[in-house]
Formats: sequence, structure tokens, C-alpha cells
Amino acid sequence: MLEDMVAQVRSFNRTVTERVGALDEQYLGRGRSLGEARLLWEVGTAEGVEVRELRRRLQIDSGYASRLLRSLEAQGLVEVREGVRDRRVRNVRLTASGRGERAELDRLSDGLALSTLEPLDDGRRERLVAAMAEVERLLLASSIAITPDDSGGEDAQWCLEQYFGELTRRFRRPAVLPPSIAAESRRLTPPDGLTVVARRGSEPVGCGSLKFSPGAPPDIKRMWVAPSARGLGLGRRLLRTLEQRARDSGATVVRLETNAALVEAIAMYRAAGYVEVEAFNDEPNADHWFEKPLA
Repeated sequence: MLEDMVAQVRSFNRTVTERVGALDEQYLGRGRSLGEARLLWEVGTAEGVEVRELRRRLQIDSGYASRLLRSLEAQGLVEVREGVRDRRVRNVRLTASGRGERAELDRLSDGLALSTLEPLDDGRRERLVAAMAEVERLLLASSIAITPDDSGGEDAQWCLEQYFGELTRRFRRPAVLPPSIAAESRRLTPPDGLTVVARRGSEPVGCGSLKFSPGAPPDIKRMWVAPSARGLGLGRRLLRTLEQRARDSGATVVRLETNAALVEAIAMYRAAGYVEVEAFNDEPNADHWFEKPLA
């Protein structure tokens, strides 16, 4: 079954690359590759963007990004400058010619999209567009990796900042915040706990932690998913990952507490097999306590 799925994915990839012209040396007939065209488009029409942000968006390494930018500079389409405050930071923006070329790319890309839709009747167009939206959503979900962050690093601390910021916005009463995010992050590292961070490329988009206590089941803590990654099943993936890490530690039960304002999280926990129990700690932000046996 998996072999059939792999074959279908590869067939899909071939069809898409051929249909969008990704194999053409001159994408959309503009004399440059798809990589150069995409980078030019991503720079945008605003005042510019940091090169490292472009690399993050496109998930390309620094060497390839530099080659693409040098080519676009030579064509007079972009300007790359050192940052005013930090010379190590490079910024790129479109020239007047670059803005004109980007507008032409938009026009030709719209035409390519229309050429895909026009041969189809209304019903098939709707099916194709709906299928594309679903494929895009699933591809985004599959591009997210969940890895341990047992050092309390910058990504883990950033996720915790977002987590507590969301609690403050959503709670019906003032949230009780830790004195220090850095200290809170270190508290959830071995041997007292562990933290996992979800990333899309180099961008952190979610986190979750386990807290170990002698003689008690491990507690799932600080589950958070970025708004940009919601609806992709990432919360369930984080939950399953933490449950597996709890099993690996020898636990047969896992627990968590949550606030009544987090209705989506409560629904997810119930659907995942958690049952409500009596309060097992004095967490000041909690209204509900849950427990789940680990099969």
C-alpha cells in the first residue's frame, strides 16, 4: 500500500512540474529560471526584506540564495545592501525595473493559471481548485518537523512567550505568568522534563513539554500551535509525540491541566481519549484536569 502511495506522489510531482513549466530554462518566457522568478516575486513590492527571511520562506541554503540574488542584481532587478544597524544583516529590495518585472510575472502567472482552468467545465474547475486547496494544506502539514529541544534554546523560549501571550489574551481572568521565560524553558529540560519544538523549515510554529515528578505520572505542559499552522493537525501530532516520549520514559499514564477558555484544546484532549479527573496540582491557570492511560 505504501509503495502505491509513493508511486502516486511521484506521478503527481511529475505532472505538476511539467504543467507549471518548472523544467523550462526560461520560466514564463522571461529569460530566467523558476528559482530566480520565485525569489524576485518573494522580495515583494514593499521597501524590501532581509535575505535571511527570503531563505526562511523558500527554505533554501545561503549559497543558492546568494547565486540567485547575484544573477538578479546583474540584471538590474534587485539591490542588496548591508543593514544600517547590523552590517551582517543583508537587505534586498526591487529596483524600478524589478517592480515592473514582478508585475509582468504576476500577469503571466495569472494567465498560466487560467490556461489550467479554461479547458474544464464549471464542475471540474471547482473540483480542481478544491483539490488544490486540500493538497496545499496537507503539504504544509507534512513539511512541519517535530524535534526535541532539550537545551531551552531560543526557539523553545520564543514559543513559550507566544504561549503565555495567548493565555493573557484569551483568559477570562488575568493569567499567572512565570517570573522568567528563560527559567521556565530550562525547567522543562532533562532530567526534570523535556520539550519538543515544531518547525516549518527554520521557523518555529509549535511546542509542547513534559514535566517529570517523582512518584507521579508525567504532565503534559505548554502545548501551543502558531495561528499560521492551525488546522493542519499539528496539535494532535504534538500530543502524540509527547505521549510517546512519556511511554519511552516508562510511564503508563499521562496527565495535563488546561483552562476553560481553551475550548479547542479541551475538545482535542477529549477526542484523544483523555478523561476529566480531580485536580492533581495547584496550577493557578487551570480549570480542568485530565488523565489518559498509555496503551
